[in-house]
Amino acid sequence: MTMKPVVTISYCPACHWLPRSTWMAQELLHTFVDELELVALRPSSTPGEFIISVDGEPIWNRKKDGGFPDIQTLKQRVRDRVAPGRDLKHIDRNTS
Repeated sequence: MTMKPVVTISYCPACHWLPRSTWMAQELLHTFVDELELVALRPSSTPGEFIISVDGEPIWNRKKDGGFPDIQTLKQRVRDRVAPGRDLKHIDRNTS
């Protein structure tokens, strides 16, 4: 039996990014309820860190990607890793 993918959100607690992290986790769990094993929140000891990973592979890095992802972009990146080809309905149709 294979495990479902795990999403980890590493955030800087000193920057007060826990609320943003929990909101993103909630959105991912709601959208990918059947595809994900869990979404983990990991306080980072690195100042300013905000990295979202799927099975240890970063899909968003605040410092490299220039800020925080909008929820549409985040869901598309997670979908591309955990359920390629899945239609995200209005999210995919709103892509320019």
